Amino acid sequence: MADSTSSLTIAMVAGETSGDQLGASLISEIKKREPNAEFIGLGGRSMISLGFPEKHDIEILSVNGFFDPMLRLPSLIRLLFKLRREIILRQPDCFVGIDSNFFNLILAGMLKKKGIKTVQYVSPSIWAWREGRTKKIARRIDLVLTLYPFEAVAYNEKSVKAIFVGHPKVAEYSNNDYDSLKIAVRQDLGIGMEKLVLAILPGSRRSEVARSGRDFLETALKLGDKIDRFLIPAANVKRYQQLFSMLADYPELQGKVRLFQGKSKEIMAAADVVLVNSGTATLEAMLLRKPMIMSYRLGRLTHFIVSRLVKTKYFALPNILAGEKIIPEFIQNEADPERMAKAVKSLLSGNRVDELMDRYNELQLMLSSSQGEGREASEAVLAFCRNGIDGLAQ
Repeated sequence: MADSTSSLTIAMVAGETSGDQLGASLISEIKKREPNAEFIGLGGRSMISLGFPEKHDIEILSVNGFFDPMLRLPSLIRLLFKLRREIILRQPDCFVGIDSNFFNLILAGMLKKKGIKTVQYVSPSIWAWREGRTKKIARRIDLVLTLYPFEAVAYNEKSVKAIFVGHPKVAEYSNNDYDSLKIAVRQDLGIGMEKLVLAILPGSRRSEVARSGRDFLETALKLGDKIDRFLIPAANVKRYQQLFSMLADYPELQGKVRLFQGKSKEIMAAADVVLVNSGTATLEAMLLRKPMIMSYRLGRLTHFIVSRLVKTKYFALPNILAGEKIIPEFIQNEADPERMAKAVKSLLSGNRVDELMDRYNELQLMLSSSQGEGREASEAVLAFCRNGIDGLAQ
């Protein structure tokens, strides 16, 4: 381990686009306080742009459910032991797993046995299901950094050290002039303010786009006489290629649909309504004050298992945070394009939108940490890496 006078070495493993973005915010804030800090592990393009080493493909960890990981099991196992070997060899001051909870919890357990301090940034959803995981998490993780306040409460009640650090997206999207932002983005895209625009975000994982992409495009077809433009931001190059191929089956949408690589914030800002997969994108749509429809499909066997284990009634983050359904959810067999199109039309008519905006304001206030922008997360990581649990403010 590094001594008190040397620069810190921090191992990080981030999975998927959302984890990469959180990792980038964390690295940026750590570098402000510890300019000579070194980073090792696995990250995506946002982390790499800040100098994180580009040694592994983040796409390997872009899996969900029970059965998708099994299909990639050989490559996941190879990656697991490769990272374990690299991190133990470097003996970092601490390890930070970002999202990708199943993979990172296994890796953290291996590293903790070798005396490396462990952090999990983004909580496994013990509040939603598999409550028995808490003891396993406590054995493998020294500190949990949570994005939502109720998660930290749930962990601390079970004697697992957890700190609510807020979501960097909340700070990023705060104090926006939403109308001015919409006007500016539409000007950049060459779309008049009189046009009706639907943003379509079918997910960042290959499996999500494969299962939900056609539901979303079929919904667009049914809205062809109502919507002037359909804008689709692909999460990365591979999702762009996947969606480009899928769009070839929908020639009726030609001339109305535009596919982008990235630019999810801009695309949602330009929209009147957002049709979105589950996950961080629902939070971003809420922070941009966009009426939204959420839809999600799992594999049949995964859904069969999850539906019998899950205890939360909702899947969209705004609904989970509100404790009630404030935005429509269309899950599994309910993801019917006819019904989804009808829900979009209802939002376009202004039905209950003012009430929805009031709830969005309340939820954003609840999510705001005292500092935001990843600063509390960086301060917690630095204090913990240097001094362990005793270094954290009580």
